[in-house]
Amino acid sequence: MSSEIMDALTNLAKEKGISSEVIIEALEAALITAYKRNFNQAQNVRIDLSAEKGSVRVFARKEVVEEVSDSRLEISLEEAQKINPAYDIGDIVEIEVTPRDFGRVAAQTAKQVVTQRVREAERGIIYSEFIDREEDIMTGIVQRQDSRFIYVSLGKVEALLPVSEQMPNETYKPHDRIKVYITKVEKTTKGPQIFVSRTHPGLLKRLFELEVPEIFDGTVEIKSVAREAGDRSKISVYSENPEVDPVGACVGPKGARVQTIVNELKGEKIDIVQWSEDPVEFVANALSPSKVLDVMVNEEEKATTVVVPDYQLSLAIGKRGQNARLAAKLTGWKIDIKSESDARELGIYPREQASEADDVTLETFDFDTEEIE
Repeated sequence: MSSEIMDALTNLAKEKGISSEVIIEALEAALITAYKRNFNQAQNVRIDLSAEKGSVRVFARKEVVEEVSDSRLEISLEEAQKINPAYDIGDIVEIEVTPRDFGRVAAQTAKQVVTQRVREAERGIIYSEFIDREEDIMTGIVQRQDSRFIYVSLGKVEALLPVSEQMPNETYKPHDRIKVYITKVEKTTKGPQIFVSRTHPGLLKRLFELEVPEIFDGTVEIKSVAREAGDRSKISVYSENPEVDPVGACVGPKGARVQTIVNELKGEKIDIVQWSEDPVEFVANALSPSKVLDVMVNEEEKATTVVVPDYQLSLAIGKRGQNARLAAKLTGWKIDIKSESDARELGIYPREQASEADDVTLETFDFDTEEIE
């Protein structure tokens, strides 16, 4: 194996970010295996690899014994002392056994080892890069799909978009450019495996960070997100600066900012509401676009009873209960919606007429909150 090959290996190792010591150790181990396999040898051997000269020498290691039972592993004291009179029983003698054409085998082995190590190093680099991008958004290109996944190219690696993470209102074709949310990065024997999503609430959050400078610089904060992907979402925003309108910042001039996000999500409706630490105000805002007359809070059960005008009852509940369900997810409070006439019949509205309003148990349209990551 020539010094030019060794130089090339060293340069390649540096280029790929692998230490030359790692390459040499791996190469020595591989050469021992190659020697035993190619030359039908089973004895203990040591490889002497000179990076400067590009030379490879093989030494058989034999133990000095009085009586030899296996000549491949042992040498008699008499034979050992012919090599060096200082040898004694139990010493290890090294005898060079380098085959004539071992240089060719060494060169082939070196190529295989370096290729393997480079592949491992590149996988490590990709894993390190993408593990830092968990819970982040990236633009990918659809490559192909099967019954379980859509395969999305993220440049150096192909990510997996499971069926459960695909939006029901979207169809994906090869070469489509889509934004995806990285949910999980795993290290496997075949390299890093990256899972992405189009339905995760985090995707909506990251899209707003991209489109709204006030969110990106921290002036406006996203407090919570509730999403039913492909259909409707709600997002609550807040700003400590009283001069900044957080809802207006997210909507943008003539609705341009939120419309960009709606287009990216193929028409998914997005309600942007003002966050408040007061649950009465927050729940009322979360039920937008419905008008709310009153919100009664039960702190112990973290539940609210909301009174809305009769003509707004269906709007407050939403199609298949969606509006109320999303509001419950967004706020973290149970929401029980009552029409104004029903609330009056039960004696809970107006409040001054409900001396025992806190003791009334309401069950109609009870929407439980669900935990949102």
